[in-house]
Amino acid sequence: MADGSVILDVRNISLRFGGVKALSDISFDVREHEVRAIIGPNGAGKSSMLNCINGVYQPQEGSISFRGKTFKHMNSRQVAEMGVARTFQNLALFKGMSVLDNIMTGRNLRMKSNLFLQALRIGPAEREEMAHRAVVERIIDFLEIQAHRKTPVGRLPYGLQKRVDLGRALAMEPQVLLLDEPMAGMNVEEKQDMCRFILDVNEEFGTTIVLIEHDMGVVMDISDRVVVLDYGKKIGDGTPDEVRGNEDVIRAYLGTSH
Repeated sequence: MADGSVILDVRNISLRFGGVKALSDISFDVREHEVRAIIGPNGAGKSSMLNCINGVYQPQEGSISFRGKTFKHMNSRQVAEMGVARTFQNLALFKGMSVLDNIMTGRNLRMKSNLFLQALRIGPAEREEMAHRAVVERIIDFLEIQAHRKTPVGRLPYGLQKRVDLGRALAMEPQVLLLDEPMAGMNVEEKQDMCRFILDVNEEFGTTIVLIEHDMGVVMDISDRVVVLDYGKKIGDGTPDEVRGNEDVIRAYLGTSH
């Protein structure tokens, strides 16, 4: 649950691609330890908003503050070094590599040894790898995928691949975790498992979560606050109950088949 202090502050973000406005003057904040959902119809600008937060896109206007430090232009590596991790809508895992090795790639930013020493695995590099591997093993236990730790990711069912993707992001030990449709394509049982893991990450690790999700039942159940986008504009912001009762949101989104 949120503790009240703002960890991420998005102010007046506008993003254009040529003459097309993807985002128009979007502002919202994210509080420490909360689960903050971003919802809206397809094409509303949700993924573009996450891409602005983690440095993939550079907005033409506005700013984003992280723990009081404001930046207008940051690349993805700088954002990751500040403590923001991201999962993607389309899995970008190394399908031929094992579950353990995929999650180990999430430790890359924290590895100090150079590539030559890492390859030889001697001295400090070997000790460092053992320490990182211990962290990864704890994540594997946490996500209940011990039985698959040596399995190539490409052989796993889709729901388990999504869990590995979450594990790789957790390996960065993020303060803020951005989840882009973490339950897309899952069956009911897989969604229930993923909901449980997201809430456990939030509660046990104290990680702040920002997620995009289309399943309104999930959003209303696990979110502390919800921001609603439609055609690149913000049309609602508040608790799940406040958003559920917002006439603009009902007309644009909740009143449809969702």
